[in-house]
Amino acid sequence: MPKLGLSGLKVLKILHLITACLWLGGAVGLYLIVFLLTKGDSAGEIYGYNIAGKLIDDLVIIPGAIGCLLTGLIYSLFSNWGFFKQRWLLIKWILTVYCVLFGTFFLGPKINNQPLIAKEIGLDALTNPTYLSHLGALTIGGLIQVCILIFMIYLSVFKPKGKPKNKVNES
Repeated sequence: MPKLGLSGLKVLKILHLITACLWLGGAVGLYLIVFLLTKGDSAGEIYGYNIAGKLIDDLVIIPGAIGCLLTGLIYSLFSNWGFFKQRWLLIKWILTVYCVLFGTFFLGPKINNQPLIAKEIGLDALTNPTYLSHLGALTIGGLIQVCILIFMIYLSVFKPKGKPKNKVNES
């Protein structure tokens, strides 16, 4: 398979870093909004927080996550890094796919449903069992997602090699 040249790799790295910033920054922003939702004093505030969270998800997190996934795929296919040459890279792949699937199928539907509930019942959303269940799941799931994204950045920077092979001590 042909490999990218030095200039191509630099452009790809810039794109990968930008999309990683979008993904993590959006996740932190969304987490803060979800955390603030319980402090709303009016129906408009609750609805506004929920719409802001949905927009952050749709316009920042999703493009960032897809961008990271695609630029990572291009890195693996068109550079010497590959998919499985390093343990840290394999872990990043597993975590990236997990985060995309977790966000898409667990967190996303809850984020999309919250504004609908808030718009329909206003301030009573803060006592609605479905709304509160979603809020709890978003709080815990969002924190897990942010922690995993930070850990993936750690892996990218430090590239841990894992434990070296044990040598037999002959003394």
